[in-house]
Amino acid sequence: MEQYKKEFIEFMVDSNVLKFGEFTLKSGRKSPFFMNAGAYVTGSQLRKLGEYYAKAIHDNYGTDFDVLFGPAYKGIPLAVAATMAFSSLYGREIRYCSNRKEVKDHGDVGILLGSGLNDGDRVVIIEDVTTSGKSIEETFPILKAQANVDVVGLMVSLNRQERGKTQKNALAEIREVYGIETGAIVTMEEVVEHLYNRNYNGRVLIDDGMKEAIETYYTQYGAK
Repeated sequence: MEQYKKEFIEFMVDSNVLKFGEFTLKSGRKSPFFMNAGAYVTGSQLRKLGEYYAKAIHDNYGTDFDVLFGPAYKGIPLAVAATMAFSSLYGREIRYCSNRKEVKDHGDVGILLGSGLNDGDRVVIIEDVTTSGKSIEETFPILKAQANVDVVGLMVSLNRQERGKTQKNALAEIREVYGIETGAIVTMEEVVEHLYNRNYNGRVLIDDGMKEAIETYYTQYGAK
């Protein structure tokens, strides 16, 4: 596992973004872990988060793209932070773009924030996490309505590796339906590998009991 992935797992824990316990998800599933990207709230957290995204995007897509698109609302700060980090780390000036929930009809009109989109633009979509792929169903038509863009990929922070609408995980389903590459900074399997029976800041976050709870969860909801 790359060093930045290990650091990112610890960063999620330190930022109170990744938690272990008993949680009821929006889907109704009872999960032993929970991720809330809304807990990234400080300048230093967003700077680091942008760097982790930039490294993962570079690993997956190189520098051959033009725009990072972050769907409203959580994707907006992600796109801004990662665009800044990409410029700093790789010297590549990509543009950030996001959408509004409502079309603005005065001043800076339209549905887009940040850069406009041009025919031929190569776009990477950036999100926090995807479980069902619903957000991509909403994002794709928005992008295609603005210009004849080439959506080359999707990057999320954590691949939960659980079933979406089929027996496959949501990222695999998106890859199959939309024909785009998908990636994550880390997978849940990597999280378990890094934290299992490891003392981190005086705590063992994934002990034998928690590992068993996670395995039980994946027996029921894990992707094949």
